[in-house]
Amino acid sequence: MISITKPQIQTLKLGQSDNSDKMHQGAPVKVLGVAGSMRKGSFSTHALKLVLEEAKKYGSDSRVLELREVRLPIYDPSRSVSEELYQNVNGNRENVLDTVTEAINWADAFVLASPDYHGSMSGAMKNFLDYFWEEFAGKTFGYIIASHEKGLTVADQMRTSVRQCYGWSMPYNISVNGANDFNSAGNPVNTTLANRIKMLARDLVTYGTLIRRQFLQDVMNKEVSDSYASRYREYYN
Repeated sequence: MISITKPQIQTLKLGQSDNSDKMHQGAPVKVLGVAGSMRKGSFSTHALKLVLEEAKKYGSDSRVLELREVRLPIYDPSRSVSEELYQNVNGNRENVLDTVTEAINWADAFVLASPDYHGSMSGAMKNFLDYFWEEFAGKTFGYIIASHEKGLTVADQMRTSVRQCYGWSMPYNISVNGANDFNSAGNPVNTTLANRIKMLARDLVTYGTLIRRQFLQDVMNKEVSDSYASRYREYYN
C-alpha cells in the first residue's frame, strides 16, 4: 500500500535542488498565500491577496492556494491513497495532494490567512497544516486573521504549528475586522491596516529571501553539521 506521505517526500526531493539553484542565482522569492476560509468573499482572503500584490513590488512571485477550492480530505496518516484524494480540476481528474504538494515545494515563503473561529484557526487551515512538516523547514511565514477581537490566539496557534515544523515566523501579524476595514471597492480604510499590509509584504520578501537562502546553503554544504538545516539534507538529495 502506498502511504499518502510518499508523494510529498518524492516531490520534495525532485524539486528542491532546482529551488536551491534559483535562490543562489538571485531569482525572486516565491510567496504562497494559503487562504483558510470556506466563505466566498472572505475578508481574510481579500487581505491575503492585497499582501501578495504588494509583495510583487519587491520582486516576488506569488500564488494563492484557496482551501475552499482545493478540498483536502481530513488528514489520516494511516490511510493509503484513495478516491478521496482525486478531484476534477479544470476538467481534469487530479490528485489534490499532488497539486497542493507541488505548490508547497514551489514556495520559499508563506502567508497563512484564516478567520477566527471560536478563538482558533479554521478547520481547513489546521487540516492543511497537518499534511506537511519537512516542507515548511527553513521558510518564512506571515499571518492574517479575520477577527472582531484581533485574532491573537489564532495567530499564536498557526505560529506554534509552524514552529514545530522548523519554519520561521514574522514576529507580528495582520488582523482585519470585516467590512469595517474596507470600503466598497475593497481598499483598506484603516490606515494602520494599510501600513501593515505594506510592511508584511516588504518584510516577508526581505527576510524570507535571507532565511531561505541561508537554509539552502547549509543544507547543501555537507561540511555544516552544527545547524538544524543538516537534518533535512536527505530530503534535498
